[in-house]
Amino acid sequence: MLSEQVTRLLSVLLNAPLHKKVAAIALPMVFSNLSVPLLALVDTAVSGHLEHAWYLGGVALGSSLISLLFFLLGFLRMSTTGLTAQAYGANDQAGQLRFLSQSLLLALLLAALLLILQFPLAQLAFSLSKASAEVNQQAQLYFSIRIWSAPATLINLVLMGWFLGRQNARYPMWMLIFTNLVNIVLNIVFVLGFGWQVAGIAAASVVADYSGLLLGGYLLLRLLAKTTQHCASHTQLTKELLAAMGSHLQQLAGLRRLFTLNCDIFLRSLCLQSVFVFIAFQGAAYGDNTVAANAVLLSFLMLVSYAMDGLAYAAESLVGKAIGARNSLLLGNTLGLLALWCLILALLFSVGYGLFGNGFVALLTSLPEVQQHARLYLGWMILLPLLACWAYFLDGVFIGATQGKTLRNSMVIALLGFTISFYLLQSWQNHALWAALAVFMALRSISLAIVLRYQWRTGKFLQTS
Repeated sequence: MLSEQVTRLLSVLLNAPLHKKVAAIALPMVFSNLSVPLLALVDTAVSGHLEHAWYLGGVALGSSLISLLFFLLGFLRMSTTGLTAQAYGANDQAGQLRFLSQSLLLALLLAALLLILQFPLAQLAFSLSKASAEVNQQAQLYFSIRIWSAPATLINLVLMGWFLGRQNARYPMWMLIFTNLVNIVLNIVFVLGFGWQVAGIAAASVVADYSGLLLGGYLLLRLLAKTTQHCASHTQLTKELLAAMGSHLQQLAGLRRLFTLNCDIFLRSLCLQSVFVFIAFQGAAYGDNTVAANAVLLSFLMLVSYAMDGLAYAAESLVGKAIGARNSLLLGNTLGLLALWCLILALLFSVGYGLFGNGFVALLTSLPEVQQHARLYLGWMILLPLLACWAYFLDGVFIGATQGKTLRNSMVIALLGFTISFYLLQSWQNHALWAALAVFMALRSISLAIVLRYQWRTGKFLQTS
């Protein structure tokens, strides 16, 4: 029995074609994700060199609200990836087009809702801010311009999800890199060249998002032209897609599965975001140096998440395809190989932070007090990648299986664990925050692993679509 398990493990580890499939999806997404923090760095550098500090604060506050809204609507990409991957695995061409049109329709409806509600949303958010009047004014200016990128941003999420569901990571990579490069160039032109200040930073993002949409639309038509034999031109393909969207307007009942999955993923994302918002606000209560140190260390965790997201995207796509094809052998091999990649990446981060953590801190801040505070909590950065990696990996697995309810329940359990842990350990002050975050990540990983093990043993996982 043991020898059979060892033989099977070796066959998975030495499965070069499967390694290649994982790398073809994971590596492009990891690479393109690196353009996201680069863009944030340019935004900070450009606004940080303006005449007054409130410009930097306004961009930071306004972009935080926009990022929160778009992050909470990230289910558009996740659900589209999982559903499309299953249809792709089942060789269901009509199903792939149906999920694309449904998701595009939903993206347009949500974008319209954001634009309609932009003023009450801004008033509510900025009324809770304790920033100065100048910072709030600049933040509202940024938000009032940036919100108009909502249609392009949400449609881009759908397109990237659909491409990933079809095992194509190159197109999302090109979209992300192109959008962020356009954004960086226009940041410099609009702000330093035209002198538009905060309005220029926001306008650059809006133009970049629509530029990315144009590229995504071109890539979509190009892919459909290759795979849909009964359509002879881009015009016909566009008409067919619009007709499919129109039919969904008349048959909203057919969107039930998509709505249910998206609602579950939305609640999951809301729980996740609430944890990091609490860490930011509670850290501020411990003093300026502590909140600054936490921001530095959270950037360490952000790098882990960008790397792990590449594996999560691969898991969504490959697991969804295996389930759609009802191929248990491919599914088992995929899970085993992704778990191995996950462990290797986590160990690299933990060892890297253990050996070079002090140097990384010094690169991110030159303030001696902040450096000293950050080093007090650096040990958590060695532990957290080993706990968090499984959460990212298993999130991708269950998104690929379109089990939104499982993801939602797991996140609720983890959030309760976070809350209870912090309450019991609050005398540790800032260490309590990091300990609670470790418990949060561990509970996400453990709860999802338990469900996966149970469903795998009972044969239910392959029949979840």
